[in-house]
Amino acid sequence: SIVLAGGGTGGHISPGIAIAERIAEIAPELDRVFACSTRPVDARMLEHVGADFVPIQAEGLSPRPMKLVRFVRAFVAGRAASRELLAERGARVVVALGGYVTGPVVIAANAMKVPVLLVNLDATPGKANRLVARRAVRVLSACPTPSMPGFAERIVGMPVRNEALASLPREECMARLGLERGFRTLLVTGASQGAASLNDLMQHLLRSQRPAFGEWQVLHLVGNADRTPIERSYREAGVRAKVLPFLHEMGLAWGAADLALSRAGANSVAEAVLNAVPTVFAPYPYHADLHQRWNAKPYHDEGVAVLCDDLIEAERNAPVLGAALVGLMSDHGRREEMRARLSARPREDAALEIARLAVELAR
Repeated sequence: SIVLAGGGTGGHISPGIAIAERIAEIAPELDRVFACSTRPVDARMLEHVGADFVPIQAEGLSPRPMKLVRFVRAFVAGRAASRELLAERGARVVVALGGYVTGPVVIAANAMKVPVLLVNLDATPGKANRLVARRAVRVLSACPTPSMPGFAERIVGMPVRNEALASLPREECMARLGLERGFRTLLVTGASQGAASLNDLMQHLLRSQRPAFGEWQVLHLVGNADRTPIERSYREAGVRAKVLPFLHEMGLAWGAADLALSRAGANSVAEAVLNAVPTVFAPYPYHADLHQRWNAKPYHDEGVAVLCDDLIEAERNAPVLGAALVGLMSDHGRREEMRARLSARPREDAALEIARLAVELAR
């Protein structure tokens, strides 16, 4: 088998699913099993695609005494579970995708002489990936790592799962989502975890910029938030909206969208670009280094996307982030130019390139 190790967010799981899909195409004789985290989002996404997976205990490393104790306990348990998994499944290679769970899996793989292929998924490699890189036989990155030049041997692009690519005509995507014809569609997504600040901003804009929504309907993925007050805000503003906590078939959402407001995780950025959807990116604001900015910045600089800081409070976000979104909603010519330039970009199949290397190592 090939073990794909990583998890904790959809940004780790989705690329893993994409790689597993390509492995199944080119080497169906190799089983694919995910060593994922114990977070519910991992099981939800992997169960949806019928993937074989085993949750592995893991915690983030912290100098705080109680958290350090939890880290050590989880690491010991996770390493033991990983050794059992690798032995039982006859693992030929581990594809490490990042997140806390990669640590114990990779340490177990090293002890058992199972080669590790690291696929870094963020512009700023995290602690786990910096640890894994020293223990991997090959290191690839989905995007440039400007803070650590030379971290990876090759930049391959982001692996994107089939369900996240628009494969149907726009009208059919809209029909399957229950959206109405005759309106432009704004997609609002905070990725797998949702984004409370984007939810709050949209509610603020519905009150303060209601005329801007006249020609628009909204597909709003609210994540873990209570959807009831958000649905009420759309209803009271008289704006057509479909409010969902999560959507597995993101290809339908991108296929229906004329414009998007999104977090700037590497996976979200790649999906927007590959589906040629003009997007206003708002990086996750609680990372100390704001590393999500680097995922979207090249496309902002190229003029095919817009990048704005998320200032968290809706009143602070409205004059810049909100204004950028409303401006694009009304500027049809600029949106169409952005879409045309995105459509003209070469489309890479990073998942296939990574799958080929993983199979080569496994054989």
